[in-house]
Amino acid sequence: MRVATEDITALDVDPARARVYAEGWQSWSLTAPLPLAEVPYRVTLPNSLVIDCHYCSAPDEGVFRGEGLLAVDPGDGGPVHVFGAETAAARVPVVEARPYGRRVVIAADAPVRHTTAGGGLEAALARWGDAFAGEAGGVRPRPSPTVWCSWYQYFSGVTQRDVEENLAAMDDLALPVDVVQIDDGYQAAPGDWLVSSGRFEDLPGLLRRIRDHGRRAGIWIAPMVVARASRLFSAHPEWLVTDPESGEPVVAGDVLGDSCAALDLTHPGAAEYLADVLRTLRGWGVDYVKIDFVYAGALEGRRHEDVTGVEAYRRGLRLIREAIGPEAYLLGCGAPILPSVGMVDAMRVGPDIAAYWQSPTGHPTEPSQANATRNTVARAWQHGRFWINDPDCLMLRSEVERREDWARTVERYGGLRASGDRLYGLDAWGLETTRRLLTPGDPAPLV
Repeated sequence: MRVATEDITALDVDPARARVYAEGWQSWSLTAPLPLAEVPYRVTLPNSLVIDCHYCSAPDEGVFRGEGLLAVDPGDGGPVHVFGAETAAARVPVVEARPYGRRVVIAADAPVRHTTAGGGLEAALARWGDAFAGEAGGVRPRPSPTVWCSWYQYFSGVTQRDVEENLAAMDDLALPVDVVQIDDGYQAAPGDWLVSSGRFEDLPGLLRRIRDHGRRAGIWIAPMVVARASRLFSAHPEWLVTDPESGEPVVAGDVLGDSCAALDLTHPGAAEYLADVLRTLRGWGVDYVKIDFVYAGALEGRRHEDVTGVEAYRRGLRLIREAIGPEAYLLGCGAPILPSVGMVDAMRVGPDIAAYWQSPTGHPTEPSQANATRNTVARAWQHGRFWINDPDCLMLRSEVERREDWARTVERYGGLRASGDRLYGLDAWGLETTRRLLTPGDPAPLV
């Protein structure tokens, strides 16, 4: 889908000094203040267009695109120009900056508010963020628990015994872990959340044992995607978002080892199914829920009710919050940024961490320490205003490249603190640093 924008204004700037901050669509989407003279990265891969880009489209070559927010810092000490959405309740305006020599033309596909502020780029973004969060209302930032997450050591092959071993290690090593969060791998397929993968003999019993150890039980779920290999996909095609022309399920990307479709949470049957899954998990003792790949809930398409993708997504978030209750802690990931403000407790603000510094492909949204660090630093101003920022888990085992650098990034910018290692496998430095950095996330703004 090509996005048609109209010019708003033109700014006179020195292209050698000016920078553009363009807010990415969701958690993993590239976000950074880039020199105006630099050619911005343009997504071309089909899967990345679906996952990382609003409306599954990229701007023209050389155009900076912000999803609801774009700022131009002239770099000469003058005021920063901020172009931002007043609300993200029904849609998120696309804002673009097109350089033309010593001028930059700003365009948008819907009305945005143009403000100016002194004090530099971060201060201007923080000021805008205060106003946006105030108008959005909803959940206010609260301290986050410390977490151990199974993903970054075991990935989708995690077993019940892996979790049990690390639960014992937390006690033996006296690690201050509040939440033991089981990630992808416990379920048979995305969509079939209460059907075991076969690697967990007794998930309710395991969750009970976590609580018996004095810790909270957490779970990962991708509630808005349905794998084509799942029972749910075959049993309820009427619960899927479809293409208005072909009638086929809207592709939500190749994720989690399968091609996935988007679940239509405006359909009463789909909504009740997901609510029942979440109420069941809550009844098993889960009170920390990480929702992932939820950009799928905002994909455009035909739904049971005639609403925009953003409206459907926000309805899904309200359903999730109601099902898990107000006291449960809700972490968003792979989530549209502005539509989520006021609706989650914490938010992943960058791509996944990895054992290597640079992504092997060079793609800016794939897992890597460099990509995660870039976004974490750029979105530091969101912490304490929109939610608790989640930079992603500590990975401090000895084989991780530049682990000291990642530890410093988490120490400086991390709100939600989590460990992603096999705890018995940490060396002395990794164990001591993990113990030191596992502190509750402070909701005070960083900027």
